[in-house]
Amino acid sequence: MRCNLIPGLVLIGALTVSTTALAQQQRPAERPPAFKKLVDCRRIADAPTRLACFDREVAAIDAAEAGQELVVLDKAQIKKTRRGLFGLSLPDVGIFGGSGADEETGAIETTIKRAWQIGDGTWRFELADGAQWVQTDSRNLASDPKPGHEIKIRRAAIGSYLANINKQVAIRVRRIR
Repeated sequence: MRCNLIPGLVLIGALTVSTTALAQQQRPAERPPAFKKLVDCRRIADAPTRLACFDREVAAIDAAEAGQELVVLDKAQIKKTRRGLFGLSLPDVGIFGGSGADEETGAIETTIKRAWQIGDGTWRFELADGAQWVQTDSRNLASDPKPGHEIKIRRAAIGSYLANINKQVAIRVRRIR
């Protein structure tokens, strides 16, 4: 029976990879209309008209950004935002780098701000950035987590996460806030 299962898993894996690749190819990276208008100003040959176009479109982008209709982020801000969202289940809406962007954020390393045991003996942690995680397995830790302890949380199989606290054996965790 095991021999029949392996080709099925390979087929599922191949379909998943090709479906993901197809979805990425079908989703064009469209520029926001305000930015496209600004870039289109470069096509104007007459210098005074081109400058007037740039001035008009930059003013429109500035007003849209000030009115929070347009958000401008650089790569460092995107990385910081993705790190803050690590562990949360969010739909892929094509922002912050799209579906392949999470490869960079496969793990986080930080410190514990607070740690406490909950009714069933598992642990709940608040990290330095305010994110809260809860232990989902019943594994006991050799020493209790304390504020200031290092914690590394990394992606595991099937959407789960593993945490190492002060280099102890990993426990399964889930982000709750």
